[in-house]
Amino acid sequence: MFSLFRKRPILDKDAQHQIVACIKEAESKTSGEIRVFIEHHCAYMDAMLRAQEIFANLEMAKTQARNAIIVYVAISDRQFALFGDIAIYEKAGGAEFWKSAAAKLTGHLRKNNVTEGLCNCIHELGTALATHFPYDPAIKKNELPDEIVFGR
Repeated sequence: MFSLFRKRPILDKDAQHQIVACIKEAESKTSGEIRVFIEHHCAYMDAMLRAQEIFANLEMAKTQARNAIIVYVAISDRQFALFGDIAIYEKAGGAEFWKSAAAKLTGHLRKNNVTEGLCNCIHELGTALATHFPYDPAIKKNELPDEIVFGR
């Protein structure tokens, strides 16, 4: 069926390329993995529950070192969550590190600087991953795809 109305893409191609480049750069220094999932609306009241569901659905807990992170954003609902697997969550400093990273991302999102905010967040998460899980040639270089996953 043809529709006269098209949904505006969540991110334009340039923004997508910029974010994926940031993921690749961050992951080049670590055995850790970062995924970005963006959708218009959060299926739950709590974005963290949605992030945990997506983390499980994308099988992100299957990384060898249990050091994967998902950055979840519901653009229209103005919600997001950062969720790290058990090893990176603890080694990065527990709740305090994650609150700090979230606060910085919040500042960018409030100003509608989505791409800049995500890139800065990815850089910060990548630095934590590189500190606690430096690049290890014994681990498969890229256990998860770098592309942004788009939801509904």
